[in-house]
Amino acid sequence: MDQLKRVIVDFKKLTPEVLKLLVERYPDGYDDDDIISFRNASGQRIEAVEVKTEDTKYLVKISEKLEVTMANYDEEDYEDYEPDDPEAIPDIPLEDQEEE
Repeated sequence: MDQLKRVIVDFKKLTPEVLKLLVERYPDGYDDDDIISFRNASGQRIEAVEVKTEDTKYLVKISEKLEVTMANYDEEDYEDYEPDDPEAIPDIPLEDQEEE
């Protein structure tokens, strides 16, 4: 049985390739049954969703920014970037944090 490399991905390190995999796997968004909970080496509780490639299992940390980015995904936005470029996905401001 082949062992997949496991990678935990934070929104800041999200690449166009992994974002595309997420949107393809969860076209209508993910729900509670898709969420994996675990504790990291520091004992912090992490919630993530899983996507796989041939050799890697990605656990992408759940965040509001991830949900917004998935909902607004357009593959053409990333055509000028390399698939593994974490700089391709902008850090988006969340509207409810700006409201007073």
